[in-house]
Amino acid sequence: MVVIDAEKCIGCGMCVKDCPADKLKLENGKAVYTPECIQCGHCVAVCPRAAVSIPEYDMEAVEEFDRESFSLNPEHFLHFVKFRRSIRNYREKPVEKEKLERILEAGRYTPTAKNRQGTRFIVLEKELETFKNLLWDEVPELADRMKETAPPYAMLFKFMYRRRRKDPKDDPLFFNAPSVILVATDNPLDGGLAAANMENMAVAEGAGVLYSGYLQRIIEACPALKEWLGIPETSVACCMLLGYPAVTYRRTAPRKKADIEWR
Repeated sequence: MVVIDAEKCIGCGMCVKDCPADKLKLENGKAVYTPECIQCGHCVAVCPRAAVSIPEYDMEAVEEFDRESFSLNPEHFLHFVKFRRSIRNYREKPVEKEKLERILEAGRYTPTAKNRQGTRFIVLEKELETFKNLLWDEVPELADRMKETAPPYAMLFKFMYRRRRKDPKDDPLFFNAPSVILVATDNPLDGGLAAANMENMAVAEGAGVLYSGYLQRIIEACPALKEWLGIPETSVACCMLLGYPAVTYRRTAPRKKADIEWR
């Protein structure tokens, strides 16, 4: 529930006006909470007197607005976006835990539909090799099952498997990335938005990411893998390979002209 400190509340009505669910009102010059809101936290963020809290949430992580730290140069940000690359060649150095935690924070604070906050993040590092072996064991049978429904994928996965069998150091799915982050949620949009924020944060930390649709497809098709991951009933929206790039890009890559219709 939302808690309003009546002693701090000055009855300005800002939380009432900004509530997207219309679950706040003013009574006797004080804001009053109506149950069954979506707990989006707008009231916490907008209150000029910090009179509002949501006790079941992590209130210690709430930050006060700081204009200097909030400023972001638009040109620099666009330059940042243009320079991102899908990384398929990683250094052996693992990403430090404090950096991983900040990357995951970027995912945690990503908006979710109806504020469900139902996105789960699974970070594979210590058990990554175990997971790799389990996954590769599933690939031959999966490829056989896909012969009729998705023959191009069946051929590709068999080819990758043969490469792996021939040379265990050949890593056509994981590219020797030191970390893999799985974004699990039943709402694909929630997962995609979280992954995008996490990638931007990863690049800001000097790391890089590859979104692997192949991994996502394999995991979703193999109940044994989802059981091992502890998400038998939850969809994997995104698989992210994460690590420090072993290559330096000196310029942005070209793109087609934008397909935009102004109306």
